Amino acid sequence: MAAETGDGGEAVELARRLLPDVLITDLTLPRLDGLGVTRAVVAAGLPVRVLIVTDHDTDEDVLAAIAAGAAGYVCKDAPADELVATVRAIAAGGAVVTPMVLARILTRVAEALPAPETTTSSKLDSLTEREREVLVHVARGHSNAEIAAALQVGETTIKTHVGHVLTKLRLRDRTQAVVLAYETGLVKPGA
Repeated sequence: MAAETGDGGEAVELARRLLPDVLITDLTLPRLDGLGVTRAVVAAGLPVRVLIVTDHDTDEDVLAAIAAGAAGYVCKDAPADELVATVRAIAAGGAVVTPMVLARILTRVAEALPAPETTTSSKLDSLTEREREVLVHVARGHSNAEIAAALQVGETTIKTHVGHVLTKLRLRDRTQAVVLAYETGLVKPGA
């Protein structure tokens, strides 16, 4: 099912009625902005993933979108094939942030982190060694297929590990997993 509207309030109603795999929204909408749409979809517990496609690419906008529960954030000037790949990745349960924007965000995250020796990794204590290994790959932006190839296991096994990581750490999606991996010092920028 597909539908289109230029109104944030109506976008939420359409999401409730049609339950699309991915709801694509802009940040700037009448009545209810894209962040409001995202929050409403997440708060309603709908099985709908939100992708924000916009001209606004400030770090604050991206961080606000992630905090609201968006699974993706791309700029409107992204090539069509990149946009299609993004929608497919999000529909499959992934998370995507425009690479140039993500690079800036990761730099900010890295600068805000305490030194690794002062950071407790107790949040990760519930993970097995293999789950930690998978989390490192996720944090480096690898797909399930890429992780499976690197670890020489099936893609289904990787999906299971990723699911366990998200469940054990009480994370909503891969984006939150990436942030946690950097926050705990499990992964360092540029490494």
